[in-house]
Amino acid sequence: MSDQLTIETTATKSGAVECLGLHFESDEARRAYFSETLRVKLQEPEFRKIEGFPIGSDEDILRLSDPPYYTACPNPFLADFVRCYGKPYDPKILYDRKPAAVDVSEGKTDPIYTAHSYHTKVPHKAIMRAILHYTEPGDIVLDGFSGSGMTGVAAQSCGYPEPEFRKRIEDECRDAGEELPQWGARRAVLGDLGPIAASISANYTLPFDVEAFQKKARQILDELRSEIGWMYETAHEDGRNGMINYTVWSEVFSCPECGGEVVFLDEGLDASTGRVKDGFPCPHCSASLTKDNLQRRMDTLVDPDTKKPWKRVRFIPAIIHYSVGTQRYQKKPDSNDLETLRRIADLPLHPCVPTAVFPIDRMYHGSRLAPKGFTHIYHLYFPRAAHALGALWQRANEVPDRRLRNAILFWSEQALWGLSILNRYSPLHYSQVNRYLNGVYYVASQVSECSVWYNLEGKLSRLVAAFRDIPASRQPVIVSTSTAAKTGLSAESIDYVFTDPPFGENIPYADLNFLIESWHGVQTDSKPEAVVDSPKGKGLLDYQRLMQRCFAEYYRVLKPGRWMTMVFHNSRNSVWAAIQEALTAAGFVVADVRTLDKQQGSYRQVTSTAVKQDLVISAYKPNGGLEQRFELEKGTDDGVWDFVKTHLRQLPVFVSQKGKGEAIAERQSYMLFDRMVAFHVQRGILVPQSAAEFYEGLTQRFEYRDGMYFLAHQVDEYDKKKQTVSELKQLELIVRDEHSAIQWLRQQLTERPQHFSDLQPQFMRETGGWSKEEQRLELSEILRLNFFSYDGEGEVPVQIRNYLSKNFHDLRGLAKDAPALQAKANDRWYVPDPNKAVDLEKIRERELLRTFEEYRASGVKKIKVPRLEALRAGFKRAWDQRDYAMIVEVAAKIPETILQEDSKLLMFYDNAATRLGVG
Repeated sequence: MSDQLTIETTATKSGAVECLGLHFESDEARRAYFSETLRVKLQEPEFRKIEGFPIGSDEDILRLSDPPYYTACPNPFLADFVRCYGKPYDPKILYDRKPAAVDVSEGKTDPIYTAHSYHTKVPHKAIMRAILHYTEPGDIVLDGFSGSGMTGVAAQSCGYPEPEFRKRIEDECRDAGEELPQWGARRAVLGDLGPIAASISANYTLPFDVEAFQKKARQILDELRSEIGWMYETAHEDGRNGMINYTVWSEVFSCPECGGEVVFLDEGLDASTGRVKDGFPCPHCSASLTKDNLQRRMDTLVDPDTKKPWKRVRFIPAIIHYSVGTQRYQKKPDSNDLETLRRIADLPLHPCVPTAVFPIDRMYHGSRLAPKGFTHIYHLYFPRAAHALGALWQRANEVPDRRLRNAILFWSEQALWGLSILNRYSPLHYSQVNRYLNGVYYVASQVSECSVWYNLEGKLSRLVAAFRDIPASRQPVIVSTSTAAKTGLSAESIDYVFTDPPFGENIPYADLNFLIESWHGVQTDSKPEAVVDSPKGKGLLDYQRLMQRCFAEYYRVLKPGRWMTMVFHNSRNSVWAAIQEALTAAGFVVADVRTLDKQQGSYRQVTSTAVKQDLVISAYKPNGGLEQRFELEKGTDDGVWDFVKTHLRQLPVFVSQKGKGEAIAERQSYMLFDRMVAFHVQRGILVPQSAAEFYEGLTQRFEYRDGMYFLAHQVDEYDKKKQTVSELKQLELIVRDEHSAIQWLRQQLTERPQHFSDLQPQFMRETGGWSKEEQRLELSEILRLNFFSYDGEGEVPVQIRNYLSKNFHDLRGLAKDAPALQAKANDRWYVPDPNKAVDLEKIRERELLRTFEEYRASGVKKIKVPRLEALRAGFKRAWDQRDYAMIVEVAAKIPETILQEDSKLLMFYDNAATRLGVG
């Protein structure tokens, strides 16, 4: 633990506290001072104009906040936090880290991970691995998309790791020959646009009295039992009173043939499988029915708030599950049960139940709610559940101690979805707690209406168990409710960024958070939310630009030479391309992209295509020295090689998994070229070298091993570590286009030269997934432009002799006529020696540019199946010639999906369009 933490702990025991350099008599005095400071700040008109400021009154924001460590609005104390606990950037301090893969499945059953549900989260133990690798104790970690706050939990937990976890990490380091991590807490700055996400982050990371929490929560449950227990009483068959655990409600439909009522739970649900039956007979006329041909029935009710007629799909209580003592039973509702439900329905709506209206026309899943009659928050609760939650919420908000109150609300939130009509009945599950469908407002045809005790008693025990052993003297974390595009932090003040941002249209966070946020009275301003959301008018380009702004802010506040780790969950190639473009446009350089193979428990490197697994992206902010030198060297060969040297220094030298070495994608020539080009383009600089010139320069300046390039001092380490593994595994490639086909062939031919007839059957098998949107090439064409063949006619490869003979007038007659190359079954193909590959690359580039010229000159409006390598080569040449209009012109001729899914084309187009003021 740090000295600062020891001081804070001692001060707390004596009653006095220190906070952001100020001293207070007590923690309550600290809260009073900062609450008043925040109250004054909220009255400043300019403060409320900050982008992404949540929707809510001053009183609601103040009630939810616990300043300075947490505010339910942009946190005005962030700068003070960093000033007190951060370390100014010092370029003289040596910092050297290589990218590290993070096991994003680590610890998903940990009690802390499961303490509170949120739409997505990365386990804190996985984040701990990354924080330990990239930082030292006392460093400041930033997560601008904090969600449930796991980055903050991880930063704190580095100071009190579980013994078993610590031993595992240290054993792994010893096995890999690496230094042991420096244990000790890190500080964290957490931010999220969603008020409920920021609130969860704060409750996970700000200490509270666990024993007082348990006592108060138990008291509230007992008080609720005294007040509304009668609502959940039911008679057992022997006359004893039972307490209802949950009531199963069934939607009622009409038969399309006879119009008779069809109780879905009785007729359409297979209780043995828990699934909807493919077909079933009408109980009245025996007509063949399916879920699809049933007709929806609507009840006309009295709206509990407006008192006006309200139409909603018809539900009836079908099963009551209850307990008498420790024994559990179930029955059909009797007349007394129905009378109790009618009595409850006649009661007025509890004043604590929110009456907010869903913004149906601007919600991603709004069409799922409105047709069934659910337009307001309170519509999602049967009357009994609404009364129970209202009474619970009232008591939680009456707790006088602010921190204890927020902890009670944190616990109470667990029931807001679980007691709603969204909680599906699942007959195959023993527990009916929190059976709602994640990521969507979905009202099933069978609902479990749980009691508040059934839902929350188990959660109370789990929360106590999760937080009981966490030290109360944790390093403070600071939480802000704000957009990641405007953190309020000073430049170059953050030591490391770990982030798990929203990806495309995976999850409409603002929509889903609306339910719980309405109970708090503080809601998300979704205008700056980085999502693809058609009801809100946000497309993929909007998402990309919003993410670019967020990454640009990360880049601004991150210290030079430091790292960002990002977890990616979306399998759409277009979103993956948008993320890559946003990252590089912000200034970051991607150094490693890996995917976790959950079956093998190991990581695979990814080169271009997103996959249906979690990706871990490691990117760094170039150090100030490189940027300063590049200003002097830009547009020159020196600038190119300065970047490559710096980039190679940032890459891992050797990667092994379970005794086997792995090829490092980022060290291969084509990846180095792509990173170099992106570095120039995103800074608006002409790329001074062609691919051929670049590849020739690589072989002259750097050490070459197994298809990879190294700095001179790195190659010895590589050679030594290679001797410690049984084999070197190649990258696992999926052939879906010309580029990946070239890399696949390179893998095959690196091992040994092969005949065309041997390659053809393998190639046909591998190319079954070739993209329908890219021109398919024959194997002979790919071989001709990218590889050499032995044909028994001398040392000069036949491709080059043929090319020279065809173009001797351009090459001053250096060759004689020769027949056109034909791929023959008896030719053996091999990977070109790096020193001889330059001429072949020139041939390839010439042909690609010829194809690009055909596209440009073509009169067709859309080129349905273009050759992407030709477009990439043409866009690069146009960029070098500053012909931005040509890039935009040809881009208009290719399908939009191709442009969106190819990160290289998107990069050139985005930058060209920006310079022309297009889009």
